[in-house]
Amino acid sequence: MNNQLPQDKMMLLSVINTKLRDQYPDLDALCEDLGADKNEIIQALGSIGYEYNPALNRFC
Repeated sequence: MNNQLPQDKMMLLSVINTKLRDQYPDLDALCEDLGADKNEIIQALGSIGYEYNPALNRFC
């Protein structure tokens, strides 16, 4: 993860979904812009039961 994103997984979920809704067309663009590791985000949010849905552009 990077310093711009929270370590708490529920906070991370909230931040990522808000950014995806308001600023980014997809998870790849978010990760590239923030310098975040996509796999780390997917793994962290997957560990609390969420997965990325590209059609909805959010973790559900």
